[in-house]
Amino acid sequence: MQTERIKLTYDALVIGGGIAGGEAALNLANNGYKVLVVEKSLSVGGKMIMLSKVFPTLDCSACITTPKVSEISRHPNIKIFTESDIESIEKLGEHNFVAKVTRRPRYVVEEDCTACQLCEEACPVIVKDQFQYGLVGRKAAYIPFSICSPKVAAIDIDNCTLCGACEKVCPPGCIDFTMKAKQYEISVKTAIVATGFELFDPSTVKRYSYQEGKNVITSMQMERLLAPTRPFHTILRPSDGKVPDKIAYVLCAGSRDDSMGNPICSQICCMYSIKQAQLLMGALPMADITIYYIDIRAFGKGYDEFYEQAVSMGVRLVKGKIGKISEKENGNLVLRYEDVSTGKLKEAEHDFVVLSVGAKPNEEPQSLFKTQKLELDNLKYVKQSDPLLSPAKTTIEGVFVAGAATGPKDIPDSILSAGCASTEAISYLNS
Repeated sequence: MQTERIKLTYDALVIGGGIAGGEAALNLANNGYKVLVVEKSLSVGGKMIMLSKVFPTLDCSACITTPKVSEISRHPNIKIFTESDIESIEKLGEHNFVAKVTRRPRYVVEEDCTACQLCEEACPVIVKDQFQYGLVGRKAAYIPFSICSPKVAAIDIDNCTLCGACEKVCPPGCIDFTMKAKQYEISVKTAIVATGFELFDPSTVKRYSYQEGKNVITSMQMERLLAPTRPFHTILRPSDGKVPDKIAYVLCAGSRDDSMGNPICSQICCMYSIKQAQLLMGALPMADITIYYIDIRAFGKGYDEFYEQAVSMGVRLVKGKIGKISEKENGNLVLRYEDVSTGKLKEAEHDFVVLSVGAKPNEEPQSLFKTQKLELDNLKYVKQSDPLLSPAKTTIEGVFVAGAATGPKDIPDSILSAGCASTEAISYLNS
């Protein structure tokens, strides 16, 4: 027997609760429109809330994002569905869309949870923490991370042994293993696609030795090592807990390479690598940091000055593409590369390697729309029907796009894009 869907009505649906989706929702809500934000993970904030600092100002990313997320979460005109999936969206007519949404159970009554973390302390099951990108473990009963929103515990039912330890210690008794998924039918007048981007998976490229080399990590894992909510109190190698002395950055890992299916520049990798290098110079002043690059693309306001500042601090830059990374018995890594300045093949040993992974398109939006096709461009990002005059418009009238769903963007450009999408949506609602 099929469960009857709960019917709700809003003015606008925002797909994705990252910085672009949140900004678009807030703009709509501040103009008096009722907005539903659907986010597939346990917290809104997207990738930005997980970062250390932002370039080129080195402002704290969490300090910027947390007040914004709090404002979105508390706004009377915004409703947030976390841990939710959109099954389909149908356009029935002008200002008339119907979305079918499933809210997965978190097995904790959200309204009653006090985030005391006693369930986490009592839980005997330890698994890899996906919010710390696998650097440390977490319990099967857990709060995703310290500044998540909503700050509510969740039960990882796939790894839970149903031992009942969390239930026994929960003061408000808010853990409920009988929870079922809830089905919704949402009527809206417009929709904004803000599904962001995916990060390139370097394990698909054997020459990077990712996962095989214990001391090869991704740039997002380094962000977590540098962030205020980091898992350790300093920068440590995963293999042995040693503080690294020689750190290498491999740029364009999964960008500007047809063989990897991503021929374009990801726009953010050069600058976030330079940012991390500067932060590492502060955290580990005795460490040597080398960046291996194809080209440095410091295109934004203050970006080139930021790059020059890193050079003046002692960050070494080598123009050359890495051909192979090999692990030694002691855990150190040997990088084989062509030094473009001399035209010679060289090798260099480092004890820690960071792969500056590129951005890949999130192809999920294409499958959401059933009656009309949401077209993608030749790179599989959401296609803009008029990229110069109306960059937020898609191939479906009444559906708009924000942030990195249209292509790689840094944070300021994503926020500007969200402003554009929300303005277009308001104009459509008023038409």
